[in-house]
Amino acid sequence: MDAFLVSTLAIAIGEMGDKTQLLALLLAARFKRPLPIVLGIFVATISNHLLAGMFGFWIAHHLPAEFLRWSLGLSFLAIAAWTLKPDRMEENSMINYGNYGVFAVSVITFFLAEIGDKTQIATMALAAKYDDIVMVVAGSTAGMMIADIPAVFLGKLASPNFPLKSIRRGAAAIFAILGCAVLSGFGDGLTFLA
Repeated sequence: MDAFLVSTLAIAIGEMGDKTQLLALLLAARFKRPLPIVLGIFVATISNHLLAGMFGFWIAHHLPAEFLRWSLGLSFLAIAAWTLKPDRMEENSMINYGNYGVFAVSVITFFLAEIGDKTQIATMALAAKYDDIVMVVAGSTAGMMIADIPAVFLGKLASPNFPLKSIRRGAAAIFAILGCAVLSGFGDGLTFLA
């Protein structure tokens, strides 16, 4: 259960102001069809984070524990720094929609935007830390949905009201605490957060 709760919290906070959340806003503003967009985000997130989770699990079982601890701790600190930098997504940088439906466009664009994103890297790091891919992926997917569903339904009307700067700072602090905790060996399994 720790893996699920920590993954949900870390990803939900890390997604605030992220380029994929901005993409959710953009898709909602363009298509005004929230259900296929939400379903597309869900499918893309599960697919993307399952791959990240499997890679993190592989890393955990093929690298020495001390190397893994340092890599994980430094990864969380890097994600903390990355979180402070606001993401931007230009409307004309999206792919050509062609004849694809809203669901397909949502799946494809969200999956591609999530590749190499801080939430994907955080999912990989969490899967390396915990020995439960299912709970990490379920938690990271829940965190993405918690952050992105409101963006889809509220569209651009609510985006100016989000205190993104404060949220980014809070998320960076959480990732920095996670990184320091892992590096210091405090709270094996990060159970102190759940």
